[in-house]
Amino acid sequence: MCGRFSITLPPDAMAQLFDAVPANDVPDVPNYNVCPTNPVHAVTSVDGQRRLAPMRWGFIPHWYKKPNDGPLLINARAETIADKPAFRMACRERRAVIVASGFYEWTRQGDARLPWYITRSNGAPLAFAAVWQEWHAPGAQEDRQPTAAIVTTGANAPMSTIHHRMPVILEPDDIALWLGEQGKGAATLMRAAPEDALTWHRVSTTVNSNRASGRELTEPIED
Repeated sequence: MCGRFSITLPPDAMAQLFDAVPANDVPDVPNYNVCPTNPVHAVTSVDGQRRLAPMRWGFIPHWYKKPNDGPLLINARAETIADKPAFRMACRERRAVIVASGFYEWTRQGDARLPWYITRSNGAPLAFAAVWQEWHAPGAQEDRQPTAAIVTTGANAPMSTIHHRMPVILEPDDIALWLGEQGKGAATLMRAAPEDALTWHRVSTTVNSNRASGRELTEPIED
């Protein structure tokens, strides 16, 4: 799964990297502790035009009358996404890329939750596969809120030593297909990253608090 991540890349660099037009209200960076319900940087493609814009991390199905009407849907499982009522139309018609610098995962040691910070081995930004949907409260169609969930899959062998699932991480050549710019076949991208794609290190338990902030959250510590 993916329950917390960081983003440090400036919006202009994100827009250039994904060949997207940035919105004026993208979230501030850096943010070393992006939490569920926070706004995230999402790339979409509509009529061949890519856009970088904020979305709420936490997909809200259209039948929710308010955002907390049901479970908080921050992740969508690749194995069931095409069948789940909340996600099945979005996975066909509304796919996005959520940009990150790294993400956190936890292991257990007795009663302690030990956090790890995970990045690309080559230092490049991460492109998480995501699905999105605009939600509005009943009778408030003019006040639409874009919301998103990160697609997850079974972990590859190295990652499974930390957690049994991981976000679907897109390669640069996969982006156009995932965004629907190259026709059908996006389902083939919902797979684990290559075994050498990621690296990780232990970080301070300070990040266990969703109120924690600062670059030190990502710095390695001694095990």
